[in-house]
Amino acid sequence: MEIFLLLSGIGITALTACYLDARYQWRLNDWMNGQCSNPFATTSSLRADIKHKDEHIAQLQARIETLEAIVTEPAYELNKKINALK
Repeated sequence: MEIFLLLSGIGITALTACYLDARYQWRLNDWMNGQCSNPFATTSSLRADIKHKDEHIAQLQARIETLEAIVTEPAYELNKKINALK
């Protein structure tokens, strides 16, 4: 019975840490595995990294939309060559 309670407690702790990592990016699993010294120290920097990635992705999407507009424009030389092959 004691072993069951011990294993259940460990499992519940691990699942709770996984949930909090996914929800709040607290890095509790990294802390429990010895990969970081303070799980809460990098929360703001992690959020800043995520924000930076989101901004970069938005910029890339805008560039792709511009390139698609150029390529699909009828006056574009490549489109003329493709139409000439038809």
